[in-house]
Amino acid sequence: MRSMLEHIEEGFIAFLLAAMTLVTFAQVIARYVFNYSFVWALELTMYFFGALIFFGISYGVRVGAHIGVDALVKLLPPRISHRVNIVSAVLCLLYACIVLVGGWIYVAKMHSIGIMAQDLPIPQWVPRAVLPLGFALLIWRFGEVLVNLLRGGQASLLGDEVADALKYRSDTPDNAGQDQP
Repeated sequence: MRSMLEHIEEGFIAFLLAAMTLVTFAQVIARYVFNYSFVWALELTMYFFGALIFFGISYGVRVGAHIGVDALVKLLPPRISHRVNIVSAVLCLLYACIVLVGGWIYVAKMHSIGIMAQDLPIPQWVPRAVLPLGFALLIWRFGEVLVNLLRGGQASLLGDEVADALKYRSDTPDNAGQDQP
């Protein structure tokens, strides 16, 4: 079940990126080849991009792709470092809850006011609903990290740039001599 949800999440993010690219490409072709412009293209692309950001945030937590400053935490003893990671996860969870509530209030106001999108025939609250949806998904991801940490597991909210850089070093035995003609 979890793997299926992760595939759906990845597929939706890929769809958003592809749709955004297709709409932008179609707009460029229409404008420069046919001297025609889709008035709704920029607004639709903006909505796709917003959704990509808000769903991509939680995806970044799941795969450990977010960057941050953790030099001090890495210097701490393992037990204290683990506790600091738990506090960090709780604070991230709290922040996501605050934004979720604020986003929900914002979308509810947009719904009650009934403002329509500028160039698309949809109410403004529909595309803006990605704000609370994205942060609800983020709360789920931070919850997973926190549960894993509380069970004594190793979970990180950040990516490890040093490990990634070392993985792609050019002076490793597998890559030695490839840079030279």
